[in-house]
Amino acid sequence: MSNSAGTPGEITRRQMLRRIGLTALVAGPGAGLLSACATGGSPAATSSAAPSAAAATSAANPFGVAAGAPLEVVIFKGGLGDSYATEVHEPLYKKAFPKAEIKHVATQQIAQTLQPRFAGGDVPDMIANSGTDLMDNAALQQEGQLLELTELWDAPSIDDPSKKVRDMVAPGTVESGLITGKPYVMNYVFSAYGLWYDAALFEKEGWAPPKTMEEFKTLCEAIKAKGITPFAFAGKNASYYAYWMILISAAKIEGNQLLLDIDNLVDGAWTRDSVKQSAAAWAEIGKYMDKSFEGLIHTEVQTRQNQGKVALYPSGSWLENEQKSQTPEGFKYALTPTPSVTAADKLPFEAIRAAAGEGYIVPAKAKNPKGGLAYLRIMLSKEGARGFTEKSGNITVVTGAADGLELSPGNASLSAAQTAAGQNIVTYNSFEGWYKELETELRKQTNALMFGRISADEFCEKMQKAADKTKADSSITKQNRTV
Repeated sequence: MSNSAGTPGEITRRQMLRRIGLTALVAGPGAGLLSACATGGSPAATSSAAPSAAAATSAANPFGVAAGAPLEVVIFKGGLGDSYATEVHEPLYKKAFPKAEIKHVATQQIAQTLQPRFAGGDVPDMIANSGTDLMDNAALQQEGQLLELTELWDAPSIDDPSKKVRDMVAPGTVESGLITGKPYVMNYVFSAYGLWYDAALFEKEGWAPPKTMEEFKTLCEAIKAKGITPFAFAGKNASYYAYWMILISAAKIEGNQLLLDIDNLVDGAWTRDSVKQSAAAWAEIGKYMDKSFEGLIHTEVQTRQNQGKVALYPSGSWLENEQKSQTPEGFKYALTPTPSVTAADKLPFEAIRAAAGEGYIVPAKAKNPKGGLAYLRIMLSKEGARGFTEKSGNITVVTGAADGLELSPGNASLSAAQTAAGQNIVTYNSFEGWYKELETELRKQTNALMFGRISADEFCEKMQKAADKTKADSSITKQNRTV
């Protein structure tokens, strides 16, 4: 859970717009829990429609959406595609509000597409804010651009009106979207993070996924002897895939409190022994990568894995679906947890990072914000969630929505990993969305560490310096997590 910690300092509107990415010169990349990219989409067009009038509330329409109010939906078209919106959620919305005209916009460049529209006051009604070019949710909230979602979570569930929407989702879902202690982001996809490999290849070669870092290095030697790159990630646009592994390993060593302390900008959190040990261990694995991987994007590295050229790849559970067009017959995606670093790790090898991700937001100044809330409520119905899983190949936060579905090899492996983990879950990090400049610096230093330019100690020192800078910047609203 996060709460406001301190008050924001003086900040000009231009400084704020720059941080959100709404100026022509600034639209820097950000990191989401799900930042997968795939095919592009169409540019947004503007609308001159006036804000819709509210209707009376009812059991079927708890937000009072005006029957004929148009709805504009902007979807990040990455690894999840957008057919879940066009073929599931939008038709369900149309069924609930037959008179409503729905406009669908798909794009890979969320900030680039929407920045002039936010600056001009012409915003859509619901946004899938994800991808490398996502907008800074914390900055949007500080600027008053996000609608608070308490009304959504407290609304009656479509499936069981005697229960609230919040009672139908996995624990931690609502909390994962808190900013200054209130919900502003609806995180929808339930994901697990770890090392992904081809189970068929490992079975053929007689390789077992490593349970310790020592086993990992031994395995890397065996894989290297076969002419295969043992481990790789894409340095050009997805170094956060690697820093997730570093942070997961550090949390396994010390416990989840470390990740809360990093989010809360606790003095010295980045220079603790757990982070140094983890960074040093992963830097050793980085030695098995070719330097050229720093210039590649994630889909290029992922395709090399599909071609049998890369053995282990760090990612989240959207990977299988993102690569389905490149995956040859017989390739079986499987997930293994991050290996243990020390024999005294607080969390066992089976512990995995699992979290709600893929954020959806409703702009506060939308023409039909009530429609945006209704759209999210439909997404959080079992029919909406099941359809999403069928179209995207990803499991949602809606409890039981995927029951009975035939699962792919990757999702079956994910399910087995979640069962093995039990209560041993590595928590998420919130600084990725709270402090964009800090996250950008972490991408840079992760590449420097993993490609051998700096030591683990230097990595920790540089990140602590960046965290200290963030903490000292009075123009940045500070957040605080307690769980």
